[in-house]
Amino acid sequence: MITLKDIAKEAGVSSVTVSNVINGNYKKVSAEKIEEIQEIIKKHHYVPNAVARSLAVKESKLIGVVIPYVSENENFLQSPYNAEILGVLEKWIRKNGYYLMVRCVDSCNEIIPVINTWNVDGVVFLGAYSHEVRELKKQLQLPMVFIDTYTEEKGIVNIGVDDFRGGYIATKYLISKGHRSICFVGPCYIDGNVVEKRYGGYLKAMRECGYENNILSEHAVGTSYECGVGIGKKIAFAEEEITAVFATADILALGLIQGLRLSGKRVPQDVSVIGFDNLLECRYSTPQLTTVSQNISVKAERAAAALFQMIREKKKLSMNEIIEVELVERQSVWQLSGTD
Repeated sequence: MITLKDIAKEAGVSSVTVSNVINGNYKKVSAEKIEEIQEIIKKHHYVPNAVARSLAVKESKLIGVVIPYVSENENFLQSPYNAEILGVLEKWIRKNGYYLMVRCVDSCNEIIPVINTWNVDGVVFLGAYSHEVRELKKQLQLPMVFIDTYTEEKGIVNIGVDDFRGGYIATKYLISKGHRSICFVGPCYIDGNVVEKRYGGYLKAMRECGYENNILSEHAVGTSYECGVGIGKKIAFAEEEITAVFATADILALGLIQGLRLSGKRVPQDVSVIGFDNLLECRYSTPQLTTVSQNISVKAERAAAALFQMIREKKKLSMNEIIEVELVERQSVWQLSGTD
């Protein structure tokens, strides 16, 4: 196998000169010699070592995307939300001439040695908790963007949505349709994450309308279709009558609809369901799912734009951009009789 030294010997130049030509550093090399070296490389089908090149030019062309809280037996791409986020990020990364590296971890801090080993040029974290942000900021000196993180830390870039308002408008919409017994469904939350904010919006709407005694919640083990099916069955046979459900994710809501249906309940005639995300799958369900759109593609695009701005300009940014949410009305919410 031909080496860089072999090419240098054949061209009558130093290894450093060949390395400069490979890495696009032409300042001290004549046009004739550049052409000669490139011809020799082509003739011998020489492929530069990517790791060596990254060390030479101090860039790897790798962008890391970290998806936390994924168990070793879990397929992260079964989440339509993760798939949509990754699809948009990959398009941006590819368009800018970089490569995507995805890593799933139990917690974000586990990724620190991996990032340092692979010499990535930037990283995007999905849903990191506040205490993790402090450690990441301390240990990593590279462009970082957080998505859906609630933290008091200064000097970071976070792109999120107004989760509190999303929970509020979803619940107010159900109340406007005559519903009083509304159940909140979502995974257990740690202080300051998106689920807590959505639950806070639900509580505010219920209390504003004088329905404090009607506050109900069901905690999901995870955010999956299967969890939704199980909770749907449970709600169908609950002692207290539940006429509407607000789920913190569309995938949960779609599972809920199936669980209710399997238990003999009609959606929306018996139980109304509203989700959160506005995934494409909402349009394909029967009935089509009413939901809160968090503009997932816009969120991912803003995150990618901020990351590449930091890489391009070689400077840190500090911003917390909150994208507005909106209600998307479809077919899964029923107007109760006797109400306008």
